[in-house]
Amino acid sequence: MSRNRVEDFGPYQDGLKLFDHVVEDMEILRKDCRCYRLVGQQVGSADSICANMDEGFGRLSRTEFIRFLDISRGSARETLGRYKRLKHWLSKDTIAARVDIVDGIIARLTKSINTLRANNNTRNEPARRSPDGEGGTRSSMIHESHALYGTTVADRDTVSEKEIEELLRIGARDTRHATPDTL
Repeated sequence: MSRNRVEDFGPYQDGLKLFDHVVEDMEILRKDCRCYRLVGQQVGSADSICANMDEGFGRLSRTEFIRFLDISRGSARETLGRYKRLKHWLSKDTIAARVDIVDGIIARLTKSINTLRANNNTRNEPARRSPDGEGGTRSSMIHESHALYGTTVADRDTVSEKEIEELLRIGARDTRHATPDTL
């Protein structure tokens, strides 16, 4: 994984931008005593998006890598939900802009997770769709796996350089306006 850096992963890049926005947005709220806890939680969840991708890219186990991407996606959902609840203090335009960034992060993480799970063939169940309807079916992921790698990888628990490159390619796609069938 030495050639591929987490900094090249599209969701990570968006997570860094989102974190900067969160810090800026929370500056507005930090003086309101009703928001002290919300400010800390929002900064923490936004930080966790990138922190878990950092840790996941550092793992050698495919299973752990997938798990940390999934945790990162959960932190993105937390950040998204809190932005929607901050409507009492932030403008509609600010919230809409942040929701758009977070939706893109969630969609691309979902695509990456589903691709890794299908390529690893670690589950006997279909790839799950996220609550937003993002993600693909197991059969389409396996078809994509055959097209990309020639076969599915059934008994390996490490992520290859080629697979990281594919994830970086997937992560670079703008999937915010894609339908589940086009992901």
